[in-house]
Amino acid sequence: MNVRMPMALLACGVRLAAAGYGVFGMDYEGHGKSMGTRCYIRSFHRLVDDCDRFYKSICDLEEYRSKSRFLYGESMGGAVALLLHRKDPTFWDGAVLVAPMCKISEKVKPHPLVITALTQVEDIIPRWKIVPTKDVIDAAFKDRDKREKIRKNKLIYQDKPRLKTALEMLRTSMYVEDSLSKVKLPFLVLHGEADTVTDPEVSRALYEHAASTDKAIKLYPGMWHGLTAGEPDENVDVIFSDIIAWLNARRRVWTPEERQMKMQAAPKKPDIDEKDHGSMRPRRRRRSFLCGLTGRTHHHSEM
Repeated sequence: MNVRMPMALLACGVRLAAAGYGVFGMDYEGHGKSMGTRCYIRSFHRLVDDCDRFYKSICDLEEYRSKSRFLYGESMGGAVALLLHRKDPTFWDGAVLVAPMCKISEKVKPHPLVITALTQVEDIIPRWKIVPTKDVIDAAFKDRDKREKIRKNKLIYQDKPRLKTALEMLRTSMYVEDSLSKVKLPFLVLHGEADTVTDPEVSRALYEHAASTDKAIKLYPGMWHGLTAGEPDENVDVIFSDIIAWLNARRRVWTPEERQMKMQAAPKKPDIDEKDHGSMRPRRRRRSFLCGLTGRTHHHSEM
């Protein structure tokens, strides 16, 4: 599952398909070519539920039932991947998290007083494009030519973030950061050390605090947020080499009996506080937020 710019999404899917993986994706509601108000996230709960239903419908197809199930998430998609895992802790076989939105960098946040003021009017003007933020494309994509190609893509939302969208992303990043220790699935997290959009230190915290017994982290000196689409080609090659090596070491064929045994080990309830899950509202405290990149989602299964 992957949040990506549409043009970069294609390149990512081609890379993984060439390595022998089936790649399945969807546009979030209001993103890419999906219907709905452009880049309006009324509820992260609703977004995660949409992804859960779609990807499980793919996994339930006869030709994919014996395949490994890997989630792939970049930026906001990293948060979605972790929440999908929390929703059904034993369903997925692993996740690749690229610069995941576990916490928004202090360098792109509005002032705390601005956040407080916006929160007071979110139910009155939820769709208004009024959230002040720095240019995320400039901050995410290092390679100038690739940055300009991204800007010319008409499917990419480049206006100010809608109020409700920005606040939902703030709450979600706080919720994810508060629950890093509840992550249990195998994962690889990759982050550029020069990322000023999402915080690489929280990826380090994810690696250190996650309950997963199989976990790995790759930090890349000098690289920015857009690891798979915004870096020079030689850097992108390194990123995908690391991703594919990790996936290849973990893919396998599953028998129905093995799947059944794994599902029986699942808790009776989702590993999410249902009281908080509706709007991803964590304990109240002051944090930063990010107005996000437009997104798509991908699920990978072994071919």
